Amino acid sequence: MGKNSANPYTCNEYREEMILLGLRTRLAQKEITSEERDKILAEIAEVEKKMGLD
Repeated sequence: MGKNSANPYTCNEYREEMILLGLRTRLAQKEITSEERDKILAEIAEVEKKMGLD
């Protein structure tokens, strides 16, 4: 519905979005250490770059 047939939404794109959502959810948790926070931020940057969001 409203999907562009020339540019279909793939399972990999959905997977990347779910990974990004999970990372952002973990980042919002108050009990993470600064080391974990830095690691999560790096992972978010990597996923965003892969998705072309950088």
